[in-house]
Amino acid sequence: MTTAPLDLHIVQRIRKVAVLAALIGLIGLAVFTQSIGGVDGTWHEWVERIGLAAIAVAIVGRAWCSLYIGGRKKAEIVDRGPYSISRNPLYVFSFIGAFGMGAQTGSVTVALLFLVAAVVIFAQTVRREEGFLSREFGEAYARYVARTPRFGPNFRLWRDEAELTVRPEFFLTTLRDGLMLLVALPLFELIDEGQIEGWLKVLAHLP
Repeated sequence: MTTAPLDLHIVQRIRKVAVLAALIGLIGLAVFTQSIGGVDGTWHEWVERIGLAAIAVAIVGRAWCSLYIGGRKKAEIVDRGPYSISRNPLYVFSFIGAFGMGAQTGSVTVALLFLVAAVVIFAQTVRREEGFLSREFGEAYARYVARTPRFGPNFRLWRDEAELTVRPEFFLTTLRDGLMLLVALPLFELIDEGQIEGWLKVLAHLP
């Protein structure tokens, strides 16, 4: 039995719901766990710093990808810039951002759980999107799939455009969405404070 095709807008809505559900669950985990060494320990501080760097890379990378893909996914095959080395570079940067968010707990374990959740959710979205693109673009998309890794990246495949036509609304929307990753900083600082003050009970310490 074949699965009925879904419109990309529906796929994106499902993805957002799944991301929200996973985020709530992982934040719930962070409430009752703490990184080894406590919230003021060296381990905690270094993991947070690495996570902040990952968030910065994700924000910039997602905005960069939007310059190429913004508004074009349903109209044409984009295979230049970051899309020449990976079919889904926007999601790759989202994976990096998910790790960075989780790392604001000071725990590599929680950061990796954020990463795994993002990979599982986006992998399902990618399969739906690939089905749509295959139906829309046929052999041309099959050739793109054959030469370009799903996530990759394969830097030897790099190709670029001499000029880009940028649609500001898509760039700004992607930039806004990326900046939402920064919400993790005050959120997990608040959880840290609650644990220090004893308002939240720590049930386990994670590396």
